[in-house]
Amino acid sequence: MTTPYSLDRRDFLKLSAGAGMLAASGLGVSASAHGATPQPGIPSEIVALSATELSSAIRQGSVSCRDVMTAYLDHIERYNPTYNAIVALRSRDVLMDEAEQADNDLARGNYRGWMHGFPHAVKDLAATKGITTTLGSPLFKDSVPEQDAIFVERLRHAGAILIGKTNTPEFGLGSQTYNTVYGITRNAYDPALCAGGSSGGAAVGLATHMLPVADGSDMMGSLRNPAAYNNVFGFRPSQGRVPGGPSGEKFYQQLGYEGPMGRTVADAARLLSTMAGFDSRSPLSLESDTRPYAGTLDMDTTGLKVAWLGDFDGSLPTEPGVLDVCRQAFAYFEDVGAQIEEARPDFSMDELWDTWLTLRHFLVSGGLHDLYVDEAKRAQMKPEAVWEVEGGLRLTGLEIFQASAARSRWYAAMDALFERYDVVALPTAQVFPFDAETHWPQEIDGRRMDTYHRWMQIVTPGTLSGCPVVNVPAGFDSRGRPMGIQLIGPMHQDLKVLKIAHAYEQASRLTQQRPQLVG
Repeated sequence: MTTPYSLDRRDFLKLSAGAGMLAASGLGVSASAHGATPQPGIPSEIVALSATELSSAIRQGSVSCRDVMTAYLDHIERYNPTYNAIVALRSRDVLMDEAEQADNDLARGNYRGWMHGFPHAVKDLAATKGITTTLGSPLFKDSVPEQDAIFVERLRHAGAILIGKTNTPEFGLGSQTYNTVYGITRNAYDPALCAGGSSGGAAVGLATHMLPVADGSDMMGSLRNPAAYNNVFGFRPSQGRVPGGPSGEKFYQQLGYEGPMGRTVADAARLLSTMAGFDSRSPLSLESDTRPYAGTLDMDTTGLKVAWLGDFDGSLPTEPGVLDVCRQAFAYFEDVGAQIEEARPDFSMDELWDTWLTLRHFLVSGGLHDLYVDEAKRAQMKPEAVWEVEGGLRLTGLEIFQASAARSRWYAAMDALFERYDVVALPTAQVFPFDAETHWPQEIDGRRMDTYHRWMQIVTPGTLSGCPVVNVPAGFDSRGRPMGIQLIGPMHQDLKVLKIAHAYEQASRLTQQRPQLVG
């Protein structure tokens, strides 16, 4: 269910006299502290703020970090039992102490960064020092890392207070967020439906306002698919934009990247400004000035050219209604002066899929091999993980090289499109969110799926290109199920892709159709 409501934030953001005026306005700590009952399904004023607005309010002293932490933890306590987005939640007492320390730092003039005092949960595939990191696997249900992932270090440095993790499927495999450690994460717009994945917990935590902004990772649409299914923005950066690791293998893993999610494009871009930038521990990461991502996203989009790939002339089956929702969204591109044309890259989708299977087998098998060879541990691995490892074990070095050469040809085909178009567009998913109890769709529009991830084939063009890709909300079908559109831009033109997405956001206003929360 959706509810198109809009909270008036102007008075809130004008507050500059501290907690006294905040309390007088009724916008401070949880509603219960003021003797009021919050309206069912609608977030409190603090958690309804965008991340950018929240950052300004904290820095101006309009709201304390303790107020923010209280509001978010109250909101999580009320709604997370329904949606199961936040896992490994830390103790309220400890988090309140850390929020008080953040207030004290601010009072002393020690402003840590734009995320100062932000409650933040990291996707459960990324290492978090001192916080349980399970990878969604029972093999790691008690694992507590001794160091942070590189981007997590940066979040802490920017002032974020880590409250826990966001749920993910086991080892991030599959675009449906469930595992035997924490269970199923449910869709923000209908808890009976799936959240997408593997950044499902991140997208749902964001869409339900349990988080101001969220991080995720994406190998096979894991920032895009859950963003589409929960009507938010998910951005997969250019290869190398966000440094991965630290990890034992530093050169071959060039398909899965970390990236930001936001309820606004500006929020996602601001988070990217924190996550991005070179780190010597990740030798393929890019040297770049990250400040522009935190700046204005306005641009003149008059004459912008968009190539619509659709379902690749029927090569990819889609659930009835998916293409209709996407085509209805074309009007928003036209509203900002863009021209949309049907296009088709000079490449076989069958070859692209074979390329994908080979490279994914290769990389997943390498990462999970040590677990697989231990029979006791293998018995606790999900069947899809075992299948990926065994597929990798059958590969030859020549087959891997040939797949990389095919990927290179695909990149060239996409690069040729960018000579004529600013961005390439296609649906973010081939099906709408489905029953949360279903592991994956067995067929689409009468066509059987031969693997657990074939139903998400439509994200592989973006992944294999290595180019920046953003999911923008496309709208809802007659049953209120969300869908999204992928916008793929030229290599390293991340900022341009975000600016185009921002223009689309201003025209569509689709994220104002927020979920009616169930708690």
